[in-house]
Amino acid sequence: MRRDGPVGQEFAETLALRALAWLVGNEEILPLFLGATGSSAADLRARAADPDFLLSVLDFLLMDDAWVTAFCDAAGYGYGDPGAARQALPGGAETHWT
Repeated sequence: MRRDGPVGQEFAETLALRALAWLVGNEEILPLFLGATGSSAADLRARAADPDFLLSVLDFLLMDDAWVTAFCDAAGYGYGDPGAARQALPGGAETHWT
């Protein structure tokens, strides 16, 4: 599933949804995501199609290289794909580190 070249929004949303599914299936990381985002299990279902929420999923995933590696290995993506997907989502190209 690895992409060479530009990533479109559809690819980015699909990758982010797969990352969300991976997080939900990870008993160690899911509580960290819920705590960091203030989300509930109901929010995961209700907001799964929301590009802003998907952006937060990718932001969280990208916080730890080990998570990126584990997700990409499990889902068949290249290690650079989550970062490229983040940039392809609305608002993803804007990074505010303040």
